[in-house]
Amino acid sequence: MKQEVGKAAAQRVKSGAIVGLGTGSTTAYAIQYIGERLKSGEITDIKGIPTSFQATVLAKQYGIPLTTLDEVDRIDVAIDGADEVDPHKNLIKGGGAAHTREKIVDSLAEEFIVVVDSSKIVDKLGSTFLLPVEVLPLAMTPVMRAIEKLGGKPQLRMGVKKAGPVITDQGNMVIDVKFDSIDNPAELEKTLNNIPGVLENGLFVGVTDVVLVGEVIDGKPVVREI
Repeated sequence: MKQEVGKAAAQRVKSGAIVGLGTGSTTAYAIQYIGERLKSGEITDIKGIPTSFQATVLAKQYGIPLTTLDEVDRIDVAIDGADEVDPHKNLIKGGGAAHTREKIVDSLAEEFIVVVDSSKIVDKLGSTFLLPVEVLPLAMTPVMRAIEKLGGKPQLRMGVKKAGPVITDQGNMVIDVKFDSIDNPAELEKTLNNIPGVLENGLFVGVTDVVLVGEVIDGKPVVREI
């Protein structure tokens, strides 16, 4: 499913495009296929803007030339995954702790394509996934207190195979928050970002243009568009 949906997104990249390269397992396939299309000469003159160290490494591995936001005046298309997608195409992102850079790049893109498998489709945000919030280390305790006052249950994200907390590419920490119900994602996004010490949260509201969903139907992977 992930491979097929990654491939479907990569097929939408045209020659001469500046492409936002997202983070995560599904987007990794899209980066691979963009690289393969470049190598075969099917498309030419592509430049990538990575959203994380992972995306940078993959782009180099698959031969996609990289650029920066300082050097370009546009991003034609961004391809990225999501942890949850609601019926309004609003997202929760940040499972890979890259949501701050992802939000910058994805919001600047003329077209933002989200690639997911069907397990990520939800009726309401926050129903299956905790909401990631990137926080400056010195502000961690006061930010957690402020989040509790908003009705959230915050927990510091700890590393796997690493002692201590997860550290983002910006050198910050991530707090994962359980809200019983996110009734107004746009409002909550602003409220959280207004807490001093919060860099960015994983609510992406009104940013997505297209969602490509990979599903298995009758034993075959298919991709549908929302």
